[in-house]
Amino acid sequence: MSAANLESLESLEQDALQRIQSAAALADLEAVRVELLGRKGKLAGLSKDMGQLTPEERASRGKLLNRAKQALEEALEQRKSAFEDTALHTRLQAEWVDLTVPAPGVRPGSLHPVTLVQREIEDLFVSMGFTVLSGPEVETEHHNFDALNIPGDHPARDMQDTFWLEGGYLLRTHTSPVQIRGMRKLGPPLRMIAPGRVFRNEELDASHEHTFYQIEGMMVDREISVSHLIYYMKTMLEGLFRREVTVRLRPGYFPFVEPGFELEIQCLLCGGKGCPVCKQSGWLEQLGCGLVHPNVLRMSGIDPEEWMGWAFGLGLTRLVMMRYGIDDIRHLQGGDLRFLRQF
Repeated sequence: MSAANLESLESLEQDALQRIQSAAALADLEAVRVELLGRKGKLAGLSKDMGQLTPEERASRGKLLNRAKQALEEALEQRKSAFEDTALHTRLQAEWVDLTVPAPGVRPGSLHPVTLVQREIEDLFVSMGFTVLSGPEVETEHHNFDALNIPGDHPARDMQDTFWLEGGYLLRTHTSPVQIRGMRKLGPPLRMIAPGRVFRNEELDASHEHTFYQIEGMMVDREISVSHLIYYMKTMLEGLFRREVTVRLRPGYFPFVEPGFELEIQCLLCGGKGCPVCKQSGWLEQLGCGLVHPNVLRMSGIDPEEWMGWAFGLGLTRLVMMRYGIDDIRHLQGGDLRFLRQF
């Protein structure tokens, strides 16, 4: 490499190092990099006539150019890291929060609408001598299906409805397993309700959610009849809606009750005359119910020749939506404080 080219390279390197150190921002640093190391940069210009040199001269010049390039790249990287460290430090200082400082003012919380309605139902049934029971959300197939007289080929066992886990376990699809556990543990006579969270493998939309709440209830005693069932269901609905209601039973199939019914309430908006809410029928479906199937009593250790009972299942989440006029079930699990503060 000629003395002139060597001086030019050394001068270029020293000037570049000074510009790198004096760069005021990342944009200035990038401009220096492109000018020196870009495809059309100054270092590339010094290697244009490499093909005219002897092998020894090419090796010498290439070595010097590589050394200069490496020195500039290291200086650029160090300066870039310094800019990034400074930016991070500035951001941390701006976003720093002292978590030990008490929050300003009083910010009272509120109960979830599902909790509000659930507690209201619990208080109502407790006043009538019922016990509130709970059970595990991870259940066995036996408690969730078999002990409730649900056959092996029933659609409720389909993978599209049930979240199956390993070892024969599943996320409970209803709170009815608590009834089985309650009968086995407490025995008859028994009055109980079981509110809680349940899970189904549903496609999410405004009226369907994979996680929602139900409440089941039952009474086991001697000389139980459908009239007892109607009385307690009507008392519950009148307590919830705070007005007198008219109910009726229609035949319905549920594996764990026989006979089974779908209880309907006369539309509270139109008084039974017919409106869009009740689809002009004058009635709204509220819950499934019936007399406990003898097989369910038998599998719970209760003699169906001596004892009998009634049971019901109610969609607590749907009831909350009706109570407060909520048009999308996903609001209840969304965690949006703007929605929850309304309650």
